[in-house]
Amino acid sequence: MDPELLLSLIVITGLSWFVTLVLSLLRPYRLFNSVFLMWSLIMSFVFLIYLFTKDLGSSILIAVIAGFLMLLLVPFLLIMNGITMIRMEGRSFANLLSLLLGIGIEIGELSLISDVVFNYSMGIEMFQKMSMFLLFVVISVFFFSSLILLFVVYMIFFQFVPHRNDFDYIIIHGCGLLQGDQVSKLLANRIDRAIRIFHLGNERAMIICSGGQGSNEKISEAEAISRYLRLNGIDEEHILLEDRSVSTKENLLFSYDLIRHRGKGSKIALVSSNYHIFRCVLLAHQLDIPCVGIGTRTAFYYWPSAVIREFVAVYSDRKRLFWTLLAYLFVISPFIFVLSGRP
Repeated sequence: MDPELLLSLIVITGLSWFVTLVLSLLRPYRLFNSVFLMWSLIMSFVFLIYLFTKDLGSSILIAVIAGFLMLLLVPFLLIMNGITMIRMEGRSFANLLSLLLGIGIEIGELSLISDVVFNYSMGIEMFQKMSMFLLFVVISVFFFSSLILLFVVYMIFFQFVPHRNDFDYIIIHGCGLLQGDQVSKLLANRIDRAIRIFHLGNERAMIICSGGQGSNEKISEAEAISRYLRLNGIDEEHILLEDRSVSTKENLLFSYDLIRHRGKGSKIALVSSNYHIFRCVLLAHQLDIPCVGIGTRTAFYYWPSAVIREFVAVYSDRKRLFWTLLAYLFVISPFIFVLSGRP
């Protein structure tokens, strides 16, 4: 083992994690942090493998293969989750989303694998012999898979970013009610987490119940949350209702209107499901609402489909979509152009 190389790996890995942690603490809502996080994870993996193999080339090769296998795992998990969602929740477009997306990605990845298996002896010429359309589809699928992987990994990491525990307001984001007036398990998890935060040294805080009344609901989500809070020992004087919102953005805007109207304190905690909380904080930053996000557990089978919806919602933002397409053009399109062998 080369001592100088080992020292270099330690320094690079340590510096990578330092930058990742600093950026995540200062601006946890920045999606670009996911790139630094993934780089830190890759460097950590290469470093650990190097300790066993004592060969940098082999360590990098193993890391590349592991990354490739992770990308292959993405569509497989999406398909399995889609089947579970249909069995558990019924057939709807939202529940089919995971399955359809997984099948689409799987087709693209298997197209590349089949070409590699049957034409591996041709080397780089193999890619040059592929049709431009197939190459475009294959590379696009891997780009998209990488984007999902970065998003998911950072969403998980985001749950563990440290935050303060001194709040003036705790906002609970509502979601659909059962039978028109009953709190669902998903919503109960959010409320229970808010109650724990309240009793963890925040007894002076106001809890804002946020959520309007849907067309198929007998009462507003805010009222249902309020009832649950009172049944679990939270006094009426600590409860505020925001019962006009019909979206995450309105949850934030209308809740913040209540806070500004009261003019007392500005330390805010947003409480929502773990798949949803990152987008809440992202939107809050865009709306200039200072806050921290605290996520709650979600049923494992439900989480992947929910994350896909969050992914689509986050990347539907015009500015974010523009930068993503720009990255695609500058990174992916030149790659296709070179490998196609066209002048």
